[in-house]
Amino acid sequence: MTTAPRPVREPTAQDVLRAGEIVRRHLEPTPVVASPNLGPGVLLKLETFQPTGSFKVRGGIVAVANVLGDDPAGRVVTASAGNHGLGVAYAARALGVPATIVLPENASRAKRSALEEFGGGVSVVVHGPTYDEAESYALELAADGARFVSAYNDPDVIAGQATIASELFDQVSGLRGIVAPVGGGGLVSGLALAVAQREGTDVYGVEADASPAVSASVEAGHVVEIHEEPTIADGLAGNIEAGSVTIGLIARHVRALIRVDENAIRRAVRFLASEHGLIVEPSGAVGVAALLCGLVQPVTDATVIVISGRNVTAGLMAEILAGEP
Repeated sequence: MTTAPRPVREPTAQDVLRAGEIVRRHLEPTPVVASPNLGPGVLLKLETFQPTGSFKVRGGIVAVANVLGDDPAGRVVTASAGNHGLGVAYAARALGVPATIVLPENASRAKRSALEEFGGGVSVVVHGPTYDEAESYALELAADGARFVSAYNDPDVIAGQATIASELFDQVSGLRGIVAPVGGGGLVSGLALAVAQREGTDVYGVEADASPAVSASVEAGHVVEIHEEPTIADGLAGNIEAGSVTIGLIARHVRALIRVDENAIRRAVRFLASEHGLIVEPSGAVGVAALLCGLVQPVTDATVIVISGRNVTAGLMAEILAGEP
């Protein structure tokens, strides 16, 4: 985190339209499948089918494309728990932009290994025990003229994540609800921005109970620092940057923020594996956890749960699957 807010503007509906053009040039729409055991009309948006295994590649490709558009010699720096770094690295390699990815020491081994395989113009730096320290260091590295691309507090990234909703408008007739994970809030604020002008569609965000930085900040009306507990949903862990624009967007446009505990997250990962044959990382399964716990009541017309990522180590997946049903 930073002690003083950076000047970051909120994205606009026009940003979302432009992001859609960029994403369509580089990424295929991800599939939507029914999940009747979660309720009639419940659908899963499978961002696990992205080339990096996570929705984060959307924001990465939009941000890097815009850096390149502003400066052909531009370069980017970011901090990531893993999936955002993978998205930026994929975009940087595809578009030929140098990128530095700063990971915390507690980043998933699977995500770190995948990042280190990119090579070329993508460099990986490990700094600090948690995401907060990694983010602060990345901001220092970017101070010499690189573009810092936040995993959540960035208009291009938020607009890129909003393209999930843009796809859903074409894929799902009568879309009524979208349920998505919340870490720093980039995904859920983008979705909410995209549906803000549509009557009858609500967005719900789901946090890990162990790391409710966004809901605590929304409740306070400004970014507050929380005490984190360990969570299996590593992609949702961490405090958020002071002044993050996601807080205002969420406060205005998200219907509700919900918290789920560790047992519920594990149960959701097992459900997705047994019912759908899907490998889903814990952070990507929290929306399903909310429905399994009855914390979100699906609308029978069409409720979509964003399954946000698949990047989990084989050992952790085996441990979860071997747990209590």
